[in-house]
Amino acid sequence: MTTMAQETVTGAAVGAVTEAAGAPGVGPQTASTVRRHELAAFLRHRREHITPEQVGLPRGTRRRTPGLRREEVAQLAAVGVTWYTWLEQARDIQVSVQVLDALARTLFLDSSERSHLFQLAGAIDPRPATSCAVVTPALQAMLDQLDPIPACLQNSRYDILAYNRTYGMLLCDLDAVPPEDRNCMILSYTHEEWRSSIVHLEKTQRLMAARFRGSMADHLADPTWKTLLKRLRTSPEFCEVWDRHEVMGASPRRKEFRNAHVGRITVDHTDLWLGPARGPRMVTYAPADAESRGRLERLHAIAQAR
Repeated sequence: MTTMAQETVTGAAVGAVTEAAGAPGVGPQTASTVRRHELAAFLRHRREHITPEQVGLPRGTRRRTPGLRREEVAQLAAVGVTWYTWLEQARDIQVSVQVLDALARTLFLDSSERSHLFQLAGAIDPRPATSCAVVTPALQAMLDQLDPIPACLQNSRYDILAYNRTYGMLLCDLDAVPPEDRNCMILSYTHEEWRSSIVHLEKTQRLMAARFRGSMADHLADPTWKTLLKRLRTSPEFCEVWDRHEVMGASPRRKEFRNAHVGRITVDHTDLWLGPARGPRMVTYAPADAESRGRLERLHAIAQAR
């Protein structure tokens, strides 16, 4: 959506909120009130900017409504007309993720607009993103510049979002791992080469589980977190660690790896946060001694030669 369009939506929503807040018997506006009016204005704006031809409907000669009618959106999204009308009237109703998903598809929302829709509705999008907005070309360039220091981008679920060449061969051939399996916790319980590369595996698993539990407190209703936890719980080894109910925050620490190509490497782990705590971070493994630095340089050379 263009900046001008965003200003139109915001202006309409703020006006509606101000009018409501000033009405007799209406108390001070709340965050939920603001979101409902923003949601109503956003839906109305998107509906009015979709032509009947875009959704395969005839325009006819008596159409006065710009874009689609409310009942047309409701029909295309398989939503009740009254229910959709209430949404555009900023009524205080609960909207299911299924309805939001249907509206997003009907209104041809792109990924940013879809995310905005779910945020305004106070709901979690059940559809995982196909790409991560955190990984910009500039961030990937930073990772590459850090070679031969292993570095990657991770989120608070331990998903590996991007990495440089040295990191890609530090614990296993990460390029050969399917993207959906590139998660440090999943790999530490299911990938034999990854597991054998961690010198203190049990301690590492406990630390990750403790940090994961601490981060998950902010995402208890998030289906992506619950899906990951369900997958991890298929491992009795994980369940034993998880049932300790240990919680730990982030902190720099020394790690030791047993690399299949160059041998034992000792590094100092540092998290460089890209946003609020428990959000995306750049993970770096600086060599702790000259021998480890030399081995990382050799590992980088091997990665470059592939």
